[in-house]
Amino acid sequence: MTLTRRTFVKKSLAVAGLASTFVISGTQASGQVLGANDRVQIGVVGINGRGQSHIQEFGKQKNTEVAFLIDVDSKLHGPIAAKVERDFGNKPVCVSDVRKALEDKNLDAVSIATCNHTHSLFTVWACQAGKDVYVEKPCSHNVFEGRKCVEAAEKHKRIVQHGTQSRMSNSRRLLVAAAQSGKYGKMKIVKGYCCKPRWSIGFKPNEEPPQTLNWDLWLGPAPVQPFHRNLVHYNWHWFWDTGCGDIGNQGVHEIDICRWITGKTLPRSVISFGERYVNEPEKNFKDQGQTPNQMLSLYDFGDVQILFETRGLVKPKTAWENKVDVEVYTDEGILRGTSLIPKDAPDKRIPLEVDYGKASDSNFENFLNAVRTRDKGVQGSPISEGHLSAAHCHLGNISYRLGATASLDAVKSAFGNDETVQKAISDVVNNTTDALPELKDPQWTLGLKLAFNPEAEKFVDNTAADLLLTRDYRSPYIVPKEV
Repeated sequence: MTLTRRTFVKKSLAVAGLASTFVISGTQASGQVLGANDRVQIGVVGINGRGQSHIQEFGKQKNTEVAFLIDVDSKLHGPIAAKVERDFGNKPVCVSDVRKALEDKNLDAVSIATCNHTHSLFTVWACQAGKDVYVEKPCSHNVFEGRKCVEAAEKHKRIVQHGTQSRMSNSRRLLVAAAQSGKYGKMKIVKGYCCKPRWSIGFKPNEEPPQTLNWDLWLGPAPVQPFHRNLVHYNWHWFWDTGCGDIGNQGVHEIDICRWITGKTLPRSVISFGERYVNEPEKNFKDQGQTPNQMLSLYDFGDVQILFETRGLVKPKTAWENKVDVEVYTDEGILRGTSLIPKDAPDKRIPLEVDYGKASDSNFENFLNAVRTRDKGVQGSPISEGHLSAAHCHLGNISYRLGATASLDAVKSAFGNDETVQKAISDVVNNTTDALPELKDPQWTLGLKLAFNPEAEKFVDNTAADLLLTRDYRSPYIVPKEV
């Protein structure tokens, strides 16, 4: 029997076992091109919520099998394994610890749908173990982690795909091509919106974690802290130790498109403002969450800016409805959807007509194509792009977290005189006061305006801001400096 290098690597990894921090040095991918009939074995990590979408997407692909279900909450294992067997005909192995699954020589790839604070750690571990990775957005919990994901993919020759699937949307591709063509004017501001209902999560008391939940594994790199039910299984998004707020949850999709349109990497400066206000007047309009649900971030690149508006106090059929979108402001008008709205004729819609490359597959199919061919050039959402888009979310959050209470006049002054920017500030403020009429004289946090060095991925002369580019990791859940 011929022993291919791919098989040899997998067998060697299985023998090598796991170090306490799971660093496997020197692991290299085989470069083996898989045939169309070669079965790809996938392990889905995090099988609640979004993970179930991963299971369904991969389960229905040709010659692909969801071979492992990996989740720290063992009560999910049985029911979801039974569903996989019913829907796709195979019985997956269930484990709580991703490191156990990564020991398996037959596992080709993992699909990570856990909380933000473990995305990068599991990505690095998987690359070190010789597995390809599909990682949900944002790929990182901080800027340092995202860069380590890029380095791990490169060093270990792994395919790592980011879950910003809008890059496979033909309407988005049309918008990008139209904006970049210059046919509809010179770009001034590219604006993204994440306006979805994110109201109060209330307050949940500390309690003992359920017996089925491995709380230490769930916390991973985060500091040791008590369990409460606003962390498990969704509202962890709104806590700094585990999430990145809605700018890093829904917003990273739209920021990714904004950045794609500009063709830029990282900004030369960033500033944010906002606050967290909810419909809890008896609790001073606060809840247990920490991240802002009303926020505006401005990223400057010199010749163009990205403006990002996050508003959670929205309701259907009101003046403040849901809006998840991207607009391009040029000197000729606004590109929105598939049309240009001319500056001198705001009621008119001119269809965008430019050549663009149509997507022929979904993000999941695209990932599998890259896995089979070993061709990173076919990837729609490679980790190198995902890192940069996720980093924008982190930079906006860092500005906010280093900010202080300021008057609305001070906010307006700090953001400059551009009409589009000033209107966005007013929208954030007016949405808040309209949604919460009992809230009198709201206070706003004005973030620091931070200069940034895109090449070094560091702030300019600001040690406090640089500290928030990474975190203090809890052993053994350490994203290593050397991957």
